[in-house]
Amino acid sequence: MQGKLYVVATPIGNLGDFSPRAIETLSSVDFIAAEDTRVGAKLLNKFEIKKPQVSYFEHNKRQKGQYIAERILAGENCAIITDAGTPAISDPGTDLVDICKDMGIEVVSVPGPSAIITALSISGMECGRFCFEGFLSTNKKSRVEHLKEVAREKRTMVFYEAPHKLLRTLEDMLEYWGDRPIALCRELTKLHEEVVRTTLSEAVAKYTEASPKGEFVLIIGGWKPTEEELNEGVPTMEMLLEEVSSRVEKGEKLSSAVKAVAQQYGVSKNTLYKAAQDAE
Repeated sequence: MQGKLYVVATPIGNLGDFSPRAIETLSSVDFIAAEDTRVGAKLLNKFEIKKPQVSYFEHNKRQKGQYIAERILAGENCAIITDAGTPAISDPGTDLVDICKDMGIEVVSVPGPSAIITALSISGMECGRFCFEGFLSTNKKSRVEHLKEVAREKRTMVFYEAPHKLLRTLEDMLEYWGDRPIALCRELTKLHEEVVRTTLSEAVAKYTEASPKGEFVLIIGGWKPTEEELNEGVPTMEMLLEEVSSRVEKGEKLSSAVKAVAQQYGVSKNTLYKAAQDAE
């Protein structure tokens, strides 16, 4: 009988956030796949869990992923943990879950701490709808392409960032998006937890003067278009009527032509039909 893979969330700072179910799971599995076995050892020692670990991280995920899956197929249960938070979120755990899925292995979630949700909950930003964008690339071209791609994203956006890259990231966001509200959440659940609610321009000024410390989660307000931007690319009534007229001249019925043009441009069919009749 084959085993299972347990995806176990670990504390992002405060060890008191480790759930009883997570402790029970790590205590019961046959072995643990850890992003960093040294970090994993500290967690296991804290809760007096004595289980063997297998190193599983970005640079050995292909080789070790197959090895771990084969052990599970042979009947062993495995728990995957990351250094902090939920495995598979900006983490090679995604690959192991995918391998297990393809091999018909059952994957069980043991939920818990997540830096994304923790930061959103205390950011004071709109979080009814949001999108997670992970880390920006260190490559300038890729980073700029990413920023341009989401420039008109209306939902609140969430990014992870390291302290040594923070200022450059904030400067690029300001350059390609303009000024926006931002909540910079750092050292979440730890002794020096801090949330700075400000704007991109003020954040650039702040961290130009003082070097940032700790790991950051950035919560940034989505695009709020101006009236001019909203109307950008929207055809005038004259242009719509010309297209309707062109369709009619080709033999299409007026009602059909109006319906097609209205659907294409997202305008009111009744308003367009009335304008077309008045123009005749």
